[in-house]
Amino acid sequence: MVNQYEVHAEAPDGSEGELLAFAQQKRMAFKEQVTLYADDTKTRPILGFKARKRIDLASAYDITDAAGQPIGVFRKDFKKSLLASTWHLEQPGLGVTTGSERNKAVAVLRRIWQIIPYAENLPFAWPYHFDFYAGDQIVFSVEKKFGFRDRYVVDIKDPRLDRRLVIAQAIGLDALQSR
Repeated sequence: MVNQYEVHAEAPDGSEGELLAFAQQKRMAFKEQVTLYADDTKTRPILGFKARKRIDLASAYDITDAAGQPIGVFRKDFKKSLLASTWHLEQPGLGVTTGSERNKAVAVLRRIWQIIPYAENLPFAWPYHFDFYAGDQIVFSVEKKFGFRDRYVVDIKDPRLDRRLVIAQAIGLDALQSR
């Protein structure tokens, strides 16, 4: 009952490059917490995120560095997420970026999928995309690739963004999307 995540850099030829982070998330936890490590030996933590509250549909998640110092926050916008999932990522000194599902039809289909008997136990294989904006400028996007094994491509467009925050948010999208 564990979700496993591997974060890889992109190789110069566009293929999967070196491992940047590894994480495992226990399913059905009362208070979500995910720690990312330098590799799958899980001996050197590099960052993590943890819910502020036990059960809260719009809980904030504090993102910390390897020493446990806060570096940012992300949270789901519960009201806006009823139709299309919407998240806010806060980076000190940069402000808030807001991301939501690009394709509203896929967002609605995902919600229907979750209430179809037996289908809710199958992974939702269709691609979905999140675009995060600061004002009217896109700062990064997360794109789920088609397939039964979850794969995402993260494209960071704003060099001021802390990569660790983007990695935490991307894993949070997958780990927390159905909650």
